[in-house]
Amino acid sequence: MNALAAGLLNAVQRLDFPSVTDPWQSGAPLRLMPSIDLAVVLFAPGQPPRWANALFSREHPSGVVARIDTQAGPVQNVRFDADQRDGRDESIAWLPDADWSQLQWLHLHGDGEHRFVAPYPASLLKLMVAVGVGLAVEAGHTSWAQMMLPLESMVVVSDNDATDTCVALLHRCGMVDTLNRRFQALGLHTLQLNGTRPDGGWRNADGAGVGQIHMTAWDTARLLWLLDTQAPPAPWLPAGERLLQVDTCERLHAVLSRQERNEVLSSGSLQGVHGWLPGFPDAPAFAHKTGTTNNYASDAGILRSDGIHAIVALITSLGRRYAPHERCATTWHLPALGAAVHRLLKETT
Repeated sequence: MNALAAGLLNAVQRLDFPSVTDPWQSGAPLRLMPSIDLAVVLFAPGQPPRWANALFSREHPSGVVARIDTQAGPVQNVRFDADQRDGRDESIAWLPDADWSQLQWLHLHGDGEHRFVAPYPASLLKLMVAVGVGLAVEAGHTSWAQMMLPLESMVVVSDNDATDTCVALLHRCGMVDTLNRRFQALGLHTLQLNGTRPDGGWRNADGAGVGQIHMTAWDTARLLWLLDTQAPPAPWLPAGERLLQVDTCERLHAVLSRQERNEVLSSGSLQGVHGWLPGFPDAPAFAHKTGTTNNYASDAGILRSDGIHAIVALITSLGRRYAPHERCATTWHLPALGAAVHRLLKETT
């Protein structure tokens, strides 16, 4: 186990996530470990890239360290199962009385010895949509002049109507299947934008959302690696292979750096709220995208700050229902985790 992996395990374990209180259980502590998928890639000067992925759940309360080869390929020791919802569009895996032994899980990817149910990424999925917009521009189906406003609204303030516009564009251009195939060709097998509609629908009620749209932290981190023009070439790909052109990557990074929702790993948007805790650096240093619903909180981006160059990706089952204040997006445990990861990156750089 490398130092990054040990540090991620320690950071999560020290924060006692089972003590998070749940209003859906009359404010009682969770007792069970929530699902936390946390991945880091560190680009330290004069050193080869280092990485780690730690995963926690009720089935793995002490955490599992992902086994990843020396080329930063896919996770090898984890079987990822898909999140799911019922006929009422409820995310049933995260209900207080959910009995996982009675649920019919669908396989997402991998055949490792450890099972991990991949939580829905919430609005972090908009990162995949943004990549699709970039591919559409490069293919000549649209222009930055036409798409920059909805792209910025989708990413910077997580506007859902703007996301509808971007998803509808991908359908008009025939780019949804192209995007999914491109992810597969690049080895990012858990990144899937399925079930969306030609009118732009991407939510549960549209037949998409939970159980159809998937991301894991490690594949999200590797996607961001492919968007990071200052990172070394991705070692799992043939020399010279790219996802997007350099100009497109820089445009997307610039949009991510204008993120206004610093409320999951980072917490600058919440200063002044009772109980505030400092977290990971805010945008623009952390060029990132967040996502939250009642049941989910996610955050992933590229950090370039204080001599640190890193990628961090987090996907959890700790959504707004655990927020201590109406302005919060999740429990204070997540910005506290962000601060711990930032300390780890400082110590390891």
